[in-house]
Amino acid sequence: QVQLVESGGGLVQAGGSLRLSCAASGRTFSNYAMGWFRQAPGKEREFVAATSRSGGSTYYADSVKGRFTISRDNAKNTVYLQMNSLKPEDTAVYYCAADKSGVEHTTTLWYDYWGQGTQVTISS
Repeated sequence: QVQLVESGGGLVQAGGSLRLSCAASGRTFSNYAMGWFRQAPGKEREFVAATSRSGGSTYYADSVKGRFTISRDNAKNTVYLQMNSLKPEDTAVYYCAADKSGVEHTTTLWYDYWGQGTQVTISS
C-alpha cells in the first residue's frame, strides 16, 4: 500500500507559477513510476506528466509540454510538478498517482494508488 498526499495548489493569475508536491509513504517509493493527472469540472481525468522510477525518463501531455516539469526526489519520497506560464484552462484538481509497473504510463488504468487531489485555480 502506498499513501499519497498532494500539496501546493492554490489560486494564481494567468502567467504565474505553482509547484505541486506529492509526498508518499508506505512501500518503497523508488519502485513506482509516478504520474500527475488533472480533472476539471465536468471533464474526465486527464494525463499531465509522468516520470520513471529513477526520474531519468519523463513524459508530458502536449498541452503542458514546455510549461510543466515533473521531477522526483527518491530520498524524500516526493514527486513534484513545477507549473509555469499557467493558463485559465489549467484550472483543475490535480492528482498524483503511483504505478507499480515502473513505466511512465499516460492512462489512469495503469496507476495503482492515488492521492486525494489539490485544487489549482488560474484566474484570467
